[in-house]
Amino acid sequence: MLLDELKARMFRAMKAGNVVEKEILRVALGEITTEAAREGRRGDDDEARAILRKLIKSNEESLAAGPPDDRRATLSEENRILAEFLPKTLGIDDIVTALAPVRDAVRAAGNEGQATGVAMKHLKSLGASVNGKDVAEAVKRVRA
Repeated sequence: MLLDELKARMFRAMKAGNVVEKEILRVALGEITTEAAREGRRGDDDEARAILRKLIKSNEESLAAGPPDDRRATLSEENRILAEFLPKTLGIDDIVTALAPVRDAVRAAGNEGQATGVAMKHLKSLGASVNGKDVAEAVKRVRA
C-alpha cells in the first residue's frame, strides 16, 4: 500500500538526515491520513495519489510565483520526491499517439471542451495516466 511505502521512505530519510525528504513525506502522510479519516472516504491508494498530485500542484503554483532561489530548489526537490510515488504520466506526443483511434471523433467535436471529453474518455478506457493540461494541448494538436 502506498501509505506504507511513504512511511518507510520517511523513516529512511529521518535516519539519513535528509530533512527536505522527511518533511515533505511527513506533510503528505498527514494530508493522506486526515483525508482518509473523513466520512465517505475510502483511504485507498487512488485517494493518496490524488493528494500527492495536489501537493505537487501547490508547489508548482508557488514556483510560478517566483520564490527566492533557495526556496525554489526546495520546492523542486519536494516535487521530485512526491512524483516518485505517482505512476508515470504520458507526455503530449504520447497522448497524441494514443488518440489515433479516436482522431476523427476529436476533430468532429463541436468545441475544444467536447473534444477534450472524447479524448479523456478514450484515455481513461486505456488506463492511461495523464495530466489534464497535456491532454488539452494534445487535443489542440490533433484538431489543428
